[in-house]
Amino acid sequence: MAVDTKSRSWSIRPSTRSGRGPRAGRNERVSAVVIGVALTAVLIAYPHVATSSFWRNVGVLALLFGTASCAWNVLGGYTGQISFGNALFFGAGAYTTALLVRAGWSPWPTFAVGAGIAAVLGLLLGLPCFRLRSHYFAIATIAVGEIAFVIVNSTKALGASSGLQIPMKPEGLASLQFSVRDPTPYYYVALVLFSLATVVVWLLVRGKTGMYLRSIRDDEQAAAAVGVPVWRYKIVAVTVSAAITAVPGGVYAMYVLYVDPSLVFDLTVSIDIVLMTVLGGAGRLLGPLIGGWLLIILQEYTRQQFGGATAGLDLLIFGVLIVAVVVIEPGGVSELLTRFRTWLTNRFPSSRSVER
Repeated sequence: MAVDTKSRSWSIRPSTRSGRGPRAGRNERVSAVVIGVALTAVLIAYPHVATSSFWRNVGVLALLFGTASCAWNVLGGYTGQISFGNALFFGAGAYTTALLVRAGWSPWPTFAVGAGIAAVLGLLLGLPCFRLRSHYFAIATIAVGEIAFVIVNSTKALGASSGLQIPMKPEGLASLQFSVRDPTPYYYVALVLFSLATVVVWLLVRGKTGMYLRSIRDDEQAAAAVGVPVWRYKIVAVTVSAAITAVPGGVYAMYVLYVDPSLVFDLTVSIDIVLMTVLGGAGRLLGPLIGGWLLIILQEYTRQQFGGATAGLDLLIFGVLIVAVVVIEPGGVSELLTRFRTWLTNRFPSSRSVER
């Protein structure tokens, strides 16, 4: 960052000074494209390699909750506002889809309606809670999420604690219902959703908006001092995060064909979303994808192997992993991979680089 002192008002603009030359920047872009293409190929081929229904189910859940984690990354990773209330938005999307599909709607427009409702909820959450900072803000988001859980759990029109069953319809993309024996179609729907969410987040954080969000995360008072409209960009972050989070909530409702408060509004949903991002790498584009796969594999594997006899074992193991990552590399697994890639580049330079 650099301060523009030539104008009457101070503003933040990208610094033109960099320790890397144009060749280094070009090499990084080429490397990013190669990694992106390879990762896309792996994700597309996954259900054809992992042929069991267990591993395909893992893929669906990893991508859906990875999308929710990607949305949280906007608020918590890039803006530094640690929220434990994103289950409110996930549940809003799930219940909106369930109610409208029960009323005869196609599921596809319900995702947009759910995103709009979640964006309004995000705005209503942000207006009072952004007056608080640090852990006070996090505690406030927990309180709001628990209030929402209690309200839904006691509202008969929403099914109360019994939840809502989504009616079965003929299989097809229009109804977004497929065979329970083969979740491959759900996997590709989740993959497209995650890809779109990643592109939206990338477009959001790569320009001036992303620079402002990161400046708020790094030092909110300094950002305000140089002219960043802190309040406005916090509201932008929470509404975008809420809207994106609601969509995987709606798809999840169509995947399980059932919603209840403990399934989509529980505090553990918010905690899972946060843990995915922190483990994978908060403030990094691929962090939610890495963390999502790690958490879902751990959860589903322990559930299959140990059943209900060891409830919470996955969280215990995951907590140990979080502590290990924070001690070794606070940037998460994605930063470890970046460091490993840099080490490989330095250890085994290309012949062209050696000649020069």
